[in-house]
Amino acid sequence: MIYWQIFKTFFKIGLFNFGGGYPMISFIQNEVVFKYGWLNNAEFTDIVAVSQMTPGPVGINMATYTGYAASDSVWGAALATFAVCLPSFIVMILIARYFLKYQDHPCVKAVFRGLRPAIIGLIAAAALLLCDGENFVDIKSYFIFAFSFLLVFKYKCHPIMLILLAGATGLVFY
Repeated sequence: MIYWQIFKTFFKIGLFNFGGGYPMISFIQNEVVFKYGWLNNAEFTDIVAVSQMTPGPVGINMATYTGYAASDSVWGAALATFAVCLPSFIVMILIARYFLKYQDHPCVKAVFRGLRPAIIGLIAAAALLLCDGENFVDIKSYFIFAFSFLLVFKYKCHPIMLILLAGATGLVFY
């Protein structure tokens, strides 16, 4: 039964996700933390961090880890990964032949103009949902957050450099 739930959940996430892995974060959190309770918020935050540090797309990495955590097996990880990729594969095969032909059509352009703000909203929702008491445990964690935000927003710090700095800061502070 858990394998069917994993497949159905990640197929749905893959089917209704637009914009890559970051908008997928809030979808995954809603399903695996709030709906099914396979993970708690702290575990989910750890998955987000590990998924960003490991090679590959964030959404697929998150699906793999979550499938493993939910089923305690490699089969759950493989199934979640397959299920999250399957809708994109099917949709890309179906529309690949038509997109190049109709990409300049006003209706297609209008759809993409409508999707852009929604994707930004999904990314912002994922970030705000992670701002809770489990992730901000003391004043030091607020400092790390503010400093990281400043480095990215003002100085365009590279994500790998930011991860290394945050890890080093965590070693010093904690």
